[in-house]
Amino acid sequence: MRSDSTTAAGRRPPSTPKDPGHQHGLALFVIAAAQLMVVLDGTITNIALPSIQTDLHVSAANLSWVVNAYALAFGGLLLLGGRSGDLFGRRRMFRVGITVFTLASLLGGLAANEGLLITARVLQGTGAAVAAPAALSLIATNFAEGKPRNRAMGVYAAMAGLGSTVGLLLGGILTDYLDWRWVFFVNIPIGVVVLLGTRLLTEGDRNTGRLDVLGAATGTGGLLALVYAITRGGEDGWTDTLTLGCFAAAAVLLLLFVVRQTRAAYPMMPLRLFRDRNRSSAHATMLFLGAGMFATFYFLTLYMQLILGYSPVRTGFAYLPFSVGMGVAAGTSSRLIARLAPRKVAGPGLLIGAAGMLWLSTLDPGSSYVTQLMPAMFVTAVGLGLSFVPMTLGAVRGVPVQDSGIASALLNTAQQIGGALGLAALSTIATTEANDRVPRAADTFYKALMTKDFALAGRAAQALTHGYTTAFTVAAVLFGTGLLITVTAMNATKQAHDEAPTAPHVG
Repeated sequence: MRSDSTTAAGRRPPSTPKDPGHQHGLALFVIAAAQLMVVLDGTITNIALPSIQTDLHVSAANLSWVVNAYALAFGGLLLLGGRSGDLFGRRRMFRVGITVFTLASLLGGLAANEGLLITARVLQGTGAAVAAPAALSLIATNFAEGKPRNRAMGVYAAMAGLGSTVGLLLGGILTDYLDWRWVFFVNIPIGVVVLLGTRLLTEGDRNTGRLDVLGAATGTGGLLALVYAITRGGEDGWTDTLTLGCFAAAAVLLLLFVVRQTRAAYPMMPLRLFRDRNRSSAHATMLFLGAGMFATFYFLTLYMQLILGYSPVRTGFAYLPFSVGMGVAAGTSSRLIARLAPRKVAGPGLLIGAAGMLWLSTLDPGSSYVTQLMPAMFVTAVGLGLSFVPMTLGAVRGVPVQDSGIASALLNTAQQIGGALGLAALSTIATTEANDRVPRAADTFYKALMTKDFALAGRAAQALTHGYTTAFTVAAVLFGTGLLITVTAMNATKQAHDEAPTAPHVG
């Protein structure tokens, strides 16, 4: 990498942050609470999906948009959000992001139909895309290098993992004992506390340059068109005029995005970061990891609540083995990565994750939680936990200081976009497979339960389960693809002593 890249990127070296003294703890609480809220929202709505579907009469095809709208906006605008913090002030944009997120949560809680709810999810993702990179940058400007910053980074990373677990548990409790709308309302008091606490944060230096708005518009628009085309194709046919039009629009917009990044003076996604094979393979693998993981949460939630008849709160607690497995494996991976090359840790992890997904693909409407579902979830989680840290290290390793923020944002973008694309594709596959066995299987299942036609409900449950397990099989293939990329393209050696991996958003 050229030594003059700082000038080319229009960035100035960051100043040493002032020591806030006794305010360290409160400042860290504010940043950690924001991170917890943003990550939590990636999973908290999964538990409420069946309740949302019933209450707002959301079709099976559109239900995935409740999850995907957030992931697409978050992933598609994350790089632009990080750049806006650099240019306009990290604390200022942090406040803007949290404000948008909080107001969007209020709109989501009050939504009277699926259109308003999906709009609220898009706005939530937009707010998260602005707040999340600003929160990470504020650690650098508010905590001195060394132990204070390392401790703050540790807490920040812990929130990424804890957020997924808390989201699953809290989503179940709120949906069961209050109402699904409280999975959105719960963000309001947290957002208000975070906004009040931002007075404790130091702003830090700003960089020069300008926003690549055209790049953001073409990139996000292309991804949105692609996801919509995949979703519509499964419902209305792959030769449908609008489906084909969306695929064409996606191809044109994404091509324009790449061309824009090669020519823009201040690109949103500097293509120079992909010249390193280890970095490129880490991003590609994270894309497939995100695709499989988002689908796992989505289909397991539907399986447990619709097929096994679990309540939302029971579903949340049923995910505990998944959370434990991921947490233990991530801690183990953090220790192993200091002694082994990244692919020697991530490779087995991806293999274990694929095996867990294949185990989940054997589920049927009468499967036992203790002997089949729980161990399969645990195995899958162990595989994911072993894979995340090596992929994170591979994405940021050897990146110049001025590019470290954008490199981390790219990794999170890969995970979110992979999740959105994967869920759109797998949801289409699952719906198609189920409908081939029982026409409009999801609607038939609900109607059969209402009319007490238990024989028809049983056939529909079998069809839906077949759709879910087919999706798990494809997810195993996605993990296997990530494994192939890792073992063939990643050739980095073991971690140096001065390298400290950070954690991506999980969930």
